[in-house]
Amino acid sequence: MTTWREIRSFSPAVRLLLVNQFGVNTGFYLLIPYLAVHLSRDLGMSAAAVGTVLGVRNLSQQGLFVIGGSAADRLGARGVIIAGCALRTVGFGLFALGDGTAVLLAASVLSGLAGALFNPAVRAYLAQEAGERKAEAFALFNVFATTGALVGPLLGSALLLVDFRAAALTAAGLFALLTVAQALMLPAGQVAPAEESVLADWREVVGNRAFMAFALAMVAMIALESQLYLLLPEGARRATGWDGAAGPVLVVATLAGLGLQLRITRALQRRGSRAGWISGGLALMAAAFVPPMLVTSGAADPGDMPGAVLRMVPVLVGALLLQTGLMVAQPFVMELVPAFGRSRLTGTYFGVFYVVSGIAAALGNAAVGWAMDTGARTGAGWLPWACCLGLGLASAAAVARLHRVGALPGKPAPVPARA
Repeated sequence: MTTWREIRSFSPAVRLLLVNQFGVNTGFYLLIPYLAVHLSRDLGMSAAAVGTVLGVRNLSQQGLFVIGGSAADRLGARGVIIAGCALRTVGFGLFALGDGTAVLLAASVLSGLAGALFNPAVRAYLAQEAGERKAEAFALFNVFATTGALVGPLLGSALLLVDFRAAALTAAGLFALLTVAQALMLPAGQVAPAEESVLADWREVVGNRAFMAFALAMVAMIALESQLYLLLPEGARRATGWDGAAGPVLVVATLAGLGLQLRITRALQRRGSRAGWISGGLALMAAAFVPPMLVTSGAADPGDMPGAVLRMVPVLVGALLLQTGLMVAQPFVMELVPAFGRSRLTGTYFGVFYVVSGIAAALGNAAVGWAMDTGARTGAGWLPWACCLGLGLASAAAVARLHRVGALPGKPAPVPARA
């Protein structure tokens, strides 16, 4: 079955959420990667001020995921998704129209809060709407997200030839279109009346020891995925001596995601266990850091073009392995998260999971950055790669142990084959 036929086999609501995720990532990556340059170069802000603006946006999103998840459970995911897209429209519009610190901080808070609202809500809606086909739905979700992450920077680069405001207004306009489309077309689901307080819901989720153990065991997935934008591009630059070497790394990872995600998920979901594939995917993500380790310990000669090409190959292999491991694990992780508790708390489970993941990603990037600096200072260029290898293997072993002791939810009923 082709990807297009697979998409059409889902309900209109799922198809709209897939298009929504493409739009969300396109709008986000159209603007955010260029925000720091705009703040420092165009507006003349200090590095400390730039860091504050970016940090406020990240904290507003990562720290409030649980708010968005609880709101989806109690108010309905549809309304929370629409509110999130509307808030991001306003936030990105402020980035375009304002240049004062107060306005920029408000834009950061609103755009971060928007992500905290619609990220857990859209996953909760998708999980409930997809039924027994959650893994396939989340595989397609990743395909659309990856496509948006590829289109966004390309469109942003073109718009920056005009100016930053053109890019910001385009991103805001895209989120405005998403807001209207979902308000008109996304069906409203039934919302069960709340029987307990929000705090009681949070206590129930956080008190679910099996779920919290799983969330902590999964810290490597997001932390290692983020190395596609930190360690691997820097490794490619060191291996080749070429400042533009990050481009091929991201292209290889993106094309692999577009071409292989659905095939991998459909091939794996009818054999083995979810926990087994999650653990295997994490191990594969860990192994991705071995090939680049072999060629990035020393500085490359920029004039040695044949040598640079040869040294680039292990880095690209690492990027491909990292993306493949992510494609193996992530759909089954998304399928497993809501299975830990009551369906009425699906949004809250996703919210807490992403709070833990966000903290893990921040700490992981800080640790990798420290290892990169220490390795450069001491000549131990292998150090950050070894840290990522160890983190991935530890997470894989933790998930495997949780599976062995029966702490993970059972495998869902097999998805019947379709013509």
